[in-house]
Amino acid sequence: MSAIANCVLFVDDDADVREAAQQTLELADIHVEVFPDAASALAHLRKGWPGVVVSDIRMPKMDGLEFLTEVKKIDPDMPVIMVTGHGDVATAVKAMQSGAFDFIEKPYAPDLFVDITRRAMSHRQLILENRTLRIELARHTKNASDFIGRNPAMEKLRTLIRNVASTNAHVLINGETGAGKEVIARNLHEMSGRSGPFVAVNCGGMPENLIESELFGHEAGAFTGADHKRIGKFEFADKGTIFLDEIESMPLALQIKLLRVLQERALERLGSNRVQPIDLRVVAATKTDLRAASSRGEFREDLYYRLNVVQLHIPPLRDRKDDIPLLFEHFSRDAAKRFERPVNLVTPAEMAQFTAYDWPGNVRELRNAAERRVLGLDPLNSGNDANTQSGLTLPQQVEAFERSLITEALREHAGNVTATVSALGVPRKTFYDKLTKYEITPAEFRRTRSASDDEPAN
Repeated sequence: MSAIANCVLFVDDDADVREAAQQTLELADIHVEVFPDAASALAHLRKGWPGVVVSDIRMPKMDGLEFLTEVKKIDPDMPVIMVTGHGDVATAVKAMQSGAFDFIEKPYAPDLFVDITRRAMSHRQLILENRTLRIELARHTKNASDFIGRNPAMEKLRTLIRNVASTNAHVLINGETGAGKEVIARNLHEMSGRSGPFVAVNCGGMPENLIESELFGHEAGAFTGADHKRIGKFEFADKGTIFLDEIESMPLALQIKLLRVLQERALERLGSNRVQPIDLRVVAATKTDLRAASSRGEFREDLYYRLNVVQLHIPPLRDRKDDIPLLFEHFSRDAAKRFERPVNLVTPAEMAQFTAYDWPGNVRELRNAAERRVLGLDPLNSGNDANTQSGLTLPQQVEAFERSLITEALREHAGNVTATVSALGVPRKTFYDKLTKYEITPAEFRRTRSASDDEPAN
């Protein structure tokens, strides 16, 4: 999470004007630092400074327009408000054309000054948050197959994947529809170093009378319509990884054949007596409890234990809502590139809606929402969804946004309450009241620093 944009750098060569501006902003609970000239103010600025600049236009040595140019060299997105005297409106318009955020004429009403400043600060906050998301995306997506998430549960999952990827152990992935099971399976394969291909099979998407031929292959003449030899998915995945999605949908008869393949590391095509050795790793995925299914006789118990060497559980998106901003940014930028559309910054009100929504379709549904927004459509209403939460009340939106800010700050500071309180700028008692209200536990965000923390997440 970027620093909160709640600071103003005010530049004017008139001491009385500086004092008046400082009093006005401090009464509005806005931190302000005043400078008598442009040179001293520039020495204080850096790229990413969490605040906005207010500058007079008429100043000795370096005037406001020159100062504006220098500020934009430091940070092109820094909001700069120009203050102009009577008769300098034309100059102020020129400043706007040069990239100034807004201008205000002297003498100005304190309320107007504060209002323009707050708008600039809100704009700055969006810019800084967007930059933070881009940095996180660069870290998480350095590897093309990488899955995105910085929630503690996802960090733990990422560590587990790193530990088991290079082994030949079979893996069972458990997660709801749309949670990203295939993404993790591909990640396991690419990190494994196996030379063969990654082959994905949806066991619930093939007709029962064809699935055996699809998986094991067949010889010419093995059955009516088998005009030529066919290499099955298992054989094609030799020396690689086969991903069996919706494994719970596999017919019991085929479960027996799969168990034999796993035990003997060999298969026979339909219509053949020749045993074909294969070297493959099986990554299976399910949205159901296979152990419970096996106890009901709906899934072979011996196959369950053969597959369940390593089990990975993907938490649903509703349980890791602090990942939503990062994911939404990633999907938006991807959609904008494909559709050749611009990416508009997500407003706090929009993000409040996104974090309040339960996302029953998980990451897949979030991706679709991002694509709809890029296309100028309502992200939470596809036109067919009768039950969306886009009609949240104002208090619900405020609470959702507040909870998102708190969890993001805790994650950024690894659960350190003192650092989080300081970053958020709230009293410690108020902060603890919020933790109780939203049922947030700081300990969940603590992590032990290791050498891997300095490496890109895989």
